Amino acid sequence: MRAHEAGALHADGYGAAPHWLPYPNDVMELLPQLWSKGVTRGDDGVLAVAGVPVTQIAEEFGTAAYVLDEDDFRSRARAFVEDFTRPFVAVCGGADVYYAGKAFLCTAVARWVMEEGLCLDVCSGGELAVAQRVGFPGERIGLHGNNKSVAEIRQALEHGVGRIVVDSLEEIERVATVARELGVVAPVMVRVTVGVEAHTHEFIATAHEDQKFGFSLAGGAAMEAVEAILAQGDALDLRGLHSHIGSQIFDVSGFEIAARRLVGLHVEVAERHGVHMPEMDLGGGYGIAYTSEHDPMTPAHLGADMAAVCDRELRALDGGTGEAPRPRISIEPGRAIVGPSTLTLYEVGTVKQVQVTHDAVRAYVSVDGGMSDNVRTALYGADYSCTLASRASEAAPAVTRVVGKHCESGDIVVMDEFLPADVGPGDLIAVPGTGAYCRSLSSQYNHTPRPPVIAVRDGRARVIVRRETIEDILALDVDE
Repeated sequence: MRAHEAGALHADGYGAAPHWLPYPNDVMELLPQLWSKGVTRGDDGVLAVAGVPVTQIAEEFGTAAYVLDEDDFRSRARAFVEDFTRPFVAVCGGADVYYAGKAFLCTAVARWVMEEGLCLDVCSGGELAVAQRVGFPGERIGLHGNNKSVAEIRQALEHGVGRIVVDSLEEIERVATVARELGVVAPVMVRVTVGVEAHTHEFIATAHEDQKFGFSLAGGAAMEAVEAILAQGDALDLRGLHSHIGSQIFDVSGFEIAARRLVGLHVEVAERHGVHMPEMDLGGGYGIAYTSEHDPMTPAHLGADMAAVCDRELRALDGGTGEAPRPRISIEPGRAIVGPSTLTLYEVGTVKQVQVTHDAVRAYVSVDGGMSDNVRTALYGADYSCTLASRASEAAPAVTRVVGKHCESGDIVVMDEFLPADVGPGDLIAVPGTGAYCRSLSSQYNHTPRPPVIAVRDGRARVIVRRETIEDILALDVDE
């Protein structure tokens, strides 16, 4: 949004909408890329998810609520498995797809991930416990994190996880010590900071040097980690190298550089130590459409492009002769599976008109949720879209900001969107693309109970994470 140095009221004729947000021909239109495949709008204007009207969901389960389209989730999961396995067969025998537990995880989702043939990336003992509860095979689990406790390492090794991605020299010693105590060999990968900064927000670009994750290629830290693992003897099994260049990424150019640098280290390890590591993880963090300005790649397009990148770079292993064994590639789609599968349903409480320039007004629509159920807008300026979900409207489009109920001026859910000018108290607002990092990052700010997660499939809605209650919150208090 254009700004005047003396403040918005002094700006001249730009209006309240940002330049990327087009004036809609039909303010009730649903842009397909923003919504799960099961979302439709009836003649009465009411949104439905997998055949269930959101008005029914609100009446039965209340608002705010996360509404997850199960078939959409499963189809996206299958697409990543199929569209990466197919092109990677000729490259390295196939590819493994790791679902990001940190994006959103509960027992139902862990079961879906398991059933659809994905692997699972967990970052804590709590996330691992969810996987254990549903019997997720240990060999298909990877444990991540930059400060794993001894208890978490022991929990992972006892469950037989397929990889522990190590992040410091202290952790290498810690994993080896626990492995010896348990009498097992710990499979480990080295998280490598490859020096590629994804074109994304600074807080979620994770491969440049000045940040907490990984061993840097610069200065030899990554090779030092490899040698520290090899020095532990039979306690550790060096499975390979891991890289992650960021999140909300819309092209594969950064992965090409990352792959080239990982392959270079892979070759160096083989030449110096005679070790041919059997795995290589290129991370992922593929982007999704949060607003009309986003144009994400399909899994098929991503799979084909990533396979071409890997095939090209892996030729460096043996000069293109095909004689050296190639590591099996794994990727991590991140939010791209669960993000688009979910919308958050709110009820409008108040509406006020705010003069933002001398000729422009913005409607502030307050809903019964906010930064406690979606902190991403406040945390790093994430953009979202929204729509009127509970009725039809022929009112003109109005520039709107959807805000929460919390005692913070930064409590914003949707920064800029056009909604019908007659939106008022009691209406339902749906915000798409909230499956990733919304429930996971949710809080009890202002002692607000967290919303439920409602899964919808084949015309039936059911609770997979129940609504938190005030009693749940008070149960943690100790007053003696």
